[in-house]
Amino acid sequence: MKRNKIIIIDLEATCWNGKIPAGQVNEIIEIGICILDTNTGEIYKNEGILIKPERSKVSPFCTELTTITQELLDKEGISLKEACNILREEYNPKHYVWASYGQYDLNMLKKQCKFRGIEYPMSQEHINVKELFTEVKGISRKVGMKGALGMLNIPLDGTHHRGIDDARNIAKILNWCLINK
Repeated sequence: MKRNKIIIIDLEATCWNGKIPAGQVNEIIEIGICILDTNTGEIYKNEGILIKPERSKVSPFCTELTTITQELLDKEGISLKEACNILREEYNPKHYVWASYGQYDLNMLKKQCKFRGIEYPMSQEHINVKELFTEVKGISRKVGMKGALGMLNIPLDGTHHRGIDDARNIAKILNWCLINK
């Protein structure tokens, strides 16, 4: 497993303010991704892959949170299978450790791939940046990504709850953790 680069993933999914409407489910609507060079701290190849949901619609609450609209996904979204193919072809993720902030992204990606019969694209080696940050910072209570950035005096870059931006912000937290471990 190569450790000179770590792939950072942040997923956005359909969500509602309250109960999930009948017949709908949480589905991935964006895979935010970037690569952290662990030798230099450089963050590169940062992109957001928009995914058109198959069994749900983007709610007004979800748009308010993520800025992602159903219209945007209808126009620019691809299938989860196509998105996983992009990950495999452009990032070769089975050969690298990957990271996300918390366990949600790992669980959601595995669940969605299994449900759709898609080969899971990532390696089995995963770093939970939320837990690592808690350990390295020496705090007793886990904090969200925005809270961690605040504790490190790193300004939030971009729009919170947009995968493309959150992946980059998570990479900054992970880089701090690796330097201070």
